[in-house]
Amino acid sequence: MFSTNKYRITNALISAAFAALIALLTGCGVGADSNAQEVEEEVQIAIPVETSEVTLGSVSAAYEGTATLEAEETAVVVSKNTGVILEVLVEEGDTVTQGQVVARLEADRFQLEAERTKAILERMENALDRAEELYDRKLMSSDEYDGSRFDAESQRAIHKLAALDLFHTEIRAPIDGVISERMIKVGNLVTQHQSVFRIDDFDPLLAILHVPEHELNTLQRNHQVRISVDAFPGEIFDGFVLRISPVIDPATGTFKVTAQINDDTNRLKPGLFGRVRVVYDTRSNVPLVSRDAILSEDGAHTAYVVAADQSVTRRDIQIGYEEHGMLEVLSGLESGDTVVTAGKASLRDGAIVDVIES
Repeated sequence: MFSTNKYRITNALISAAFAALIALLTGCGVGADSNAQEVEEEVQIAIPVETSEVTLGSVSAAYEGTATLEAEETAVVVSKNTGVILEVLVEEGDTVTQGQVVARLEADRFQLEAERTKAILERMENALDRAEELYDRKLMSSDEYDGSRFDAESQRAIHKLAALDLFHTEIRAPIDGVISERMIKVGNLVTQHQSVFRIDDFDPLLAILHVPEHELNTLQRNHQVRISVDAFPGEIFDGFVLRISPVIDPATGTFKVTAQINDDTNRLKPGLFGRVRVVYDTRSNVPLVSRDAILSEDGAHTAYVVAADQSVTRRDIQIGYEEHGMLEVLSGLESGDTVVTAGKASLRDGAIVDVIES
């Protein structure tokens, strides 16, 4: 009986307390909402973000494309005679100069032919000398004298051809450059006009770009060129636009731009694949902001700027040139402004941030 009464008393007390609490909340509803809002504002959590500063610097506008390096001059060396290779005097990678002997053919037959024609020429020249004496003394007709003179001149041409054949038993480089391919070995029989070497002139090297037609009025001769190649990561080689084709290829809608690449180290080689950047304008002392700070939507650009009290404001900005991950700011930001680069997705105007060192 005692337990039952105790249970009833407890329930009654709880019910009375609950009713009093409802009455209290009902009578003070406005104050409760106000207090709840104040508590919420007091416990607002700072959002962790990373930031960077808007700085002054230089930025360039450029056309970027790819190209394979080519030699300015390339020559295929051919044998001008038929014969057996007696000597090979250069190897692939050797530097040669114009006129340098790079290989020799067996020359015995050509040497003998040159000597034979020379002997005949000397005999005919002596006969011509005697004919001149007789002609001067009126002891020989003009027809006979002209015949002797023509015979001597004909033999002189025959001897020159024989001497030229002998000269061509030595195969010579037609240009300065580097032996890029050897196609013969000692003992090979080569025929007239057969290819025996290829020579490439590495100074200078050219990068051939095929540029969309809308860039025709942008690129000009002597514009600065920078190229990077996979063979030398992290290195940049300089050059300039050497020539621009005035003709648009109707099949591709592109025009050809030839850039000359400077390489004092002689490490670049024809055939290397490179990424080319043609710089056509540079602006100095302009505000620059990191690409990571920009929010882009429907062609509009914004950024969150951090104030001194660690609150953020979203600003509309206009951007210009971009280079190496940095954007030129045309309006909306000034040098020294701090902008959010990481954590932007969680922000809104007025949010409090906690800047974390990146």
